[in-house]
Formats: sequence, C-alpha cells, structure tokens
Amino acid sequence: MPIREADIERVRTLPFLQAASEETFQRLMQGAFLQRFPAGTTLLMEGDSVDFLYIVLDGTVELSGTWNDKETILALLGPLSTFILAAVVLDTSALMTATTRERSDVLMISGETLRREMREDAGFGFAVSEELAGCYRGLVRSIKNQKLRGGIERLANYLITLRVRQGDAETVTLPHEKRVLASLLGMTPENLSRAFANLADYGVSVNGPSVTITRPVVLARLAKPDLLIDSHAPEVTRSAGKAQLETWPNRPTQLIA
Repeated sequence: MPIREADIERVRTLPFLQAASEETFQRLMQGAFLQRFPAGTTLLMEGDSVDFLYIVLDGTVELSGTWNDKETILALLGPLSTFILAAVVLDTSALMTATTRERSDVLMISGETLRREMREDAGFGFAVSEELAGCYRGLVRSIKNQKLRGGIERLANYLITLRVRQGDAETVTLPHEKRVLASLLGMTPENLSRAFANLADYGVSVNGPSVTITRPVVLARLAKPDLLIDSHAPEVTRSAGKAQLETWPNRPTQLIA
C-alpha cells in the first residue's frame, strides 16, 4: 500500500520520531512501507530475525510468547504503537510473536536504516534510548506486580487503574475479553473468575464487560496502589510513547477518591 501523507504525519507525532531531524525522518520513510493485514496474520514469530520496526497505524496486534506447549499474551497494541524496537536496535532475534487480532494497517521501517540514523543523528538516537528506557521501566513495574501481589490484588489494582483512565466513573468497561485479561494479569480464566467473585465483598460487580465499583475506597484498601508499581497516566498519554508514560505525573490522591 502507498503511504498516505496523513499516515506520515501521524507517525511523525511519535516522540522518538519527533526528535529526528527532517533529513533523518525522510530517510527513515524512504525505505518504509505500509501493509494491510487481515485478522489472524502472524507478522513475526519469536526467534525470527528482525528486519523492521513495526508501527501499528490501525487495528490491534497481539504480542505473545510460548514455552513447552504453553502460551501467554504479553500485550495488546493499538494505534499508534511500536513494537520490537529493542530487537531492532540490537539487531537480534524477536522474543515475541506478533499476530493481528483484526484487520490492521502496519508501517514497517527498515531496522538497518534506523540503526544507521541513530548513529548519525544524536537527537534521534537519544530519543530512541529514552523510549527504550520507558519500556524497561514498564517491564520492571510488570515484574513487581507479578511477583509481589496475589491474583486478587493484581485484579484490584487493574480495576483501580482502569477507573482512573475512564474518568473515575463508577462503572467501567473492560477493554479485553476475560480470557485475554486473565493472561495479561498472569492468571488462568478460572482464577480470574474466582478473583472477581472475591471482590464482590469490596463493592465490585460484573455484568459482561461492565464492572461497577461502588466502594472504591474499600477496594483501594485491599489493592494498596503504589506509584512505584502502578501507572495512572490518562489514555491519551499512553498512546504517546513509553518515555512519556513513565514521566507523566501520577495522581496518588485520586486513586482512592
């Protein structure tokens, strides 16, 4: 597919690409190409060599990992999200499989060109390092959440975060089906169902994808949200970039309001 000018302008808004000089950005775009993939297309398999940086322009891409006949969902990405940046910078193999969950438009930028421009354009190279630092901090948060909290605590904190991002509404909408949510929280679907049932005593009721939280203060006492684990940046900031997500001023006083 030809890359539309509107798509180029959208990609240019990504913080690490904003930092690139005009000449650098033009060279990155010269070797880039846009493709539309149907749902269920495998873009990349874990273990594959990585030739491109991927940017999701439309649709949803699932990142997953496998081991010993087990599979887990690591992340779901929508517009505008990049993935496999670390593997591109290191020129090494992918640690994740990427699959489209719906029809998706994905822009691919040459990894070789990106590495060359990082060396030539100091501002661009530093911005890429900031993005990778944001990814690393997000990974540390995720590991702490998994290792330090039980399943019911992880779910409680997820719901508190979701409530903040959806305008502190009493009723929030789960963005993913429960099977996917369970995988993202490091739980089985059965354990997720039990965790939701246990949260009934804390003012949580579930009706399909809708979750009503009538006692947020009580739920917060169980969850004990921690700004060194949880990130409560608004959704608009989350789509900007990992570095911006990490430097967004969190709102601790609103977590239990």
